[in-house]
Amino acid sequence: MVRRNTLVFIVILALFASAICALIYPLFGRQEMRLGLDLQGGIHMVYKADLSEVEPGEEASIMEGVMEVMSNRINPLGVTEPVIQKQGEDRILIELPGLSITDKEKERLSRVAILEFGELAADEEEAKWENELGRWKPATAVIDGEEKALTSRYFKENTYVDRDNLGGLLLIFEWDEEGSKLSEAITSRLIDKPLGIFEGDEPLLGEDDKPIAPIVRSTIKDRGQIEGLSLNEATSLSKQLNAGRLPVSLEILYDQTVSPLLGADFIDMSLKAGAIGIILVMLFMIIYYRLPGVLASLALIFYGALVLAIFKLIPVTLTLAGIGGFVLSIGMAVDANVLIFERMKEEFRTGRTLGAAIEAGFNRAWTAIRDSNVTTFIVCGILYWLGSSIVASAPVMGFALTLFIGVAVSMFTAIVVTRTLLRLFVGTPLAKKTQLFSPYSGRK
Repeated sequence: MVRRNTLVFIVILALFASAICALIYPLFGRQEMRLGLDLQGGIHMVYKADLSEVEPGEEASIMEGVMEVMSNRINPLGVTEPVIQKQGEDRILIELPGLSITDKEKERLSRVAILEFGELAADEEEAKWENELGRWKPATAVIDGEEKALTSRYFKENTYVDRDNLGGLLLIFEWDEEGSKLSEAITSRLIDKPLGIFEGDEPLLGEDDKPIAPIVRSTIKDRGQIEGLSLNEATSLSKQLNAGRLPVSLEILYDQTVSPLLGADFIDMSLKAGAIGIILVMLFMIIYYRLPGVLASLALIFYGALVLAIFKLIPVTLTLAGIGGFVLSIGMAVDANVLIFERMKEEFRTGRTLGAAIEAGFNRAWTAIRDSNVTTFIVCGILYWLGSSIVASAPVMGFALTLFIGVAVSMFTAIVVTRTLLRLFVGTPLAKKTQLFSPYSGRK
């Protein structure tokens, strides 16, 4: 029994050392804890997909395609770990921690076609765009009996940036089969006329901040080029165009930007509140439960290191709600020790030895600990499901996940770690001093 307890104690020390190493040093590619928007700052957006024209039963596959394209479009923005999650049947949550992007980039993310081509509209025709060069309507042609507009949705995903003989920047693109037919039909009738290029409701601007509208010199069938862009704009646009096109249109339902400074303040306040809470809990346990309280406090330190290491390695995106779930799980970890120590107290009153009281206390408290934690797991599962579907709330999901992990680890620390530490004192001279293992009861 002593040898087995010693081996378990060595395993616990190894786990604790591993957890500390995981927190201090980068392991498995994890440099540091992943923080949510409310702690790190960044952008939180919710998009709604228009599935009105999607065939019944195809909604799930369409949404998967939307998420893949959105991921490809976000990667060129320089986000190391973006959060892209499906919420409900037609919504997508996007979180870009530690990043600030322009309104233009936000709109570009959600466009089915990033670029649209236009031709000058006659006086009696309705115009979609208007700028210093004139009034513009979409450039269209009839292909296979259907009128279609020329847009970047017909680009192949192989655009790139090049330079002409004079060193000017060129964005080179290539049409797919349908785009080639459209381009050939449209440019053949627009020779010696301008072809406007638009991004959403605004014209695509060159490095001189003037609308780009090249004069068509000859029929363009397979390949084309856009000139006049700055290097940054051409490079960014090329990457976005190569990310693919969205199968359905998206609408921004919610858009929030969190300041990194505000997030840093939240971290400081959370750390102070957590430290104060843990210290007060440990003081109470030590003063009231004496030596078992000291051992429970050591187990609590082990618990905190192990849970934070798990958060880092999974990784868990830590938000204020997640920190709340973690702190709550600390209280539940202590609650398990309270149940065990109270059962030990009752065993002492019946005249049992320290070893017998420890075993009986843990065995009899286990069922209550198990049942209470299982009910907590069920609630965590319900909260996570609500947060991922009906309520569509990332903080709710974060709270449920951190609480679930924390309670699971707390069961291990209460039943295994605290028990192993107490067993170390069985057979030692301290075991004869029963007052060290009995809760404080005031004046007798």
